[in-house]
Amino acid sequence: MKKIIFSILLVISSLFSAEVETKINWIHDYDKALELAKKYDKNVYLYISADTCRLCKKFKKTTLSRRCVKARLNSDFIPLNLSRDRHSIPDKFEKFGAPRHYFLNPEGKILHEINGVFKSDSFLGILDDIEMYQED
Repeated sequence: MKKIIFSILLVISSLFSAEVETKINWIHDYDKALELAKKYDKNVYLYISADTCRLCKKFKKTTLSRRCVKARLNSDFIPLNLSRDRHSIPDKFEKFGAPRHYFLNPEGKILHEINGVFKSDSFLGILDDIEMYQED
């Protein structure tokens, strides 16, 4: 009987641990993001949003909430989120037309820029394609 109860508790605890959501390790400082990108030799994914933007909320809910997207951004990029309502955004970036997405090399050079809302599969495809924008 003890073994059965222990087995049930083990299964329940593993289910709860599987439900723990991975979070995107957002940086909210441009200079800090570039510093980390150089340190870890990664590109930066810059997501410019607005706190009251309906499309930004949709993108967060439908795409940035997906475990596969979060894991990919955390492993392959330095994720940088700058809200035009709360953060300082360097002048070289367009602040309007949110959500806006920039992919930068570790020196801050813009590799690719897009705006809009993407489903997770399309967004993962965009992440796959970023390597082709790298300089040889």
